[in-house]
Amino acid sequence: MIFVVLGTHELSFKRLLVEVESLIKNKVIEDKVIVQAGHTKFQSSLMDIHNFVSYQQMEQWFEQSDYVISHAGTGSVLGGLKKGKTVIAVPRLKKYYEHNDDHQLQLLEMLGEQGHIIPCHEIKNLKKAVQAVQLFKPKPFVSGKDKICTLLETYIEQA
Repeated sequence: MIFVVLGTHELSFKRLLVEVESLIKNKVIEDKVIVQAGHTKFQSSLMDIHNFVSYQQMEQWFEQSDYVISHAGTGSVLGGLKKGKTVIAVPRLKKYYEHNDDHQLQLLEMLGEQGHIIPCHEIKNLKKAVQAVQLFKPKPFVSGKDKICTLLETYIEQA
């Protein structure tokens, strides 16, 4: 199963769903596709689309997925990485009225350069990204959260 995550931003990211549907029609994607669409309105008989779901449901779909196609939002990308999934990240862009700015490009660049994700800068390259999934070996992602907690605990104990 492929889990497509659009997040909860109020602007539409229909462009990604149009391309995923095209890849399904052209047999590039043959697995079941489940979509968390948020505010993006899209109908398709080829994908199982849900607007908003619980945290527990998101966790379950991340866990069950073979890989994730996500907008390049921090929570969504890290949700897949923390479950050890290969993540293809596609940025929401200001020029398409998908976000207020282009900050998602920064996360895309950083995690792509570090080898954690398959970055897909342009939607026209999603086919290549999907085809690269089988050979891609992501570097394990280690959150800095534990280090911060340890530092805080040490500081509090010494105070």
